[in-house]
Amino acid sequence: MSEDFLKQMLPQLAASVPHMAALGLTLHGVDGKAVDLRAEWREDLVGDPDTNVLAGGLVTTMLDHVGGLATWCALGRFQSIATLDLRVDYMRAARPHSGLIARAECYRLTHNVAFVRGWAFEDDPDDLVAASQAAYVLTADSGKRLGANLRPRKADGE
Repeated sequence: MSEDFLKQMLPQLAASVPHMAALGLTLHGVDGKAVDLRAEWREDLVGDPDTNVLAGGLVTTMLDHVGGLATWCALGRFQSIATLDLRVDYMRAARPHSGLIARAECYRLTHNVAFVRGWAFEDDPDDLVAASQAAYVLTADSGKRLGANLRPRKADGE
């Protein structure tokens, strides 16, 4: 993937979606093939005021969005994508008054589908709040409109 894509486009793709901005999600980092998003604890994002834990819907939204970012990283460019399938397994409740990090990695690209694994946690990636498995369809018509190369590069080891 190009350095320009990571430095210029990925932060914009992470923050330009209106509901991402409304939720206060920020690009937390890129490490190799993994992309991290962060959500700080906010009272308006709490699912149950008795526990002060961030809502489960926020966790799902984070994992879906970071999965898309990981797909674009694997492609090395922007291409229109859509969530084809998303499974989220909740391991435990998040800690009260604690922000979350969502991390995802695209582990397989085909001509039409990207396969992504994701994880949500507070500080320790070995102490998961949730794990996800997702598939994103790569929509070819957007590449034609943008003049992009429609052939995704192969993931490592293929």
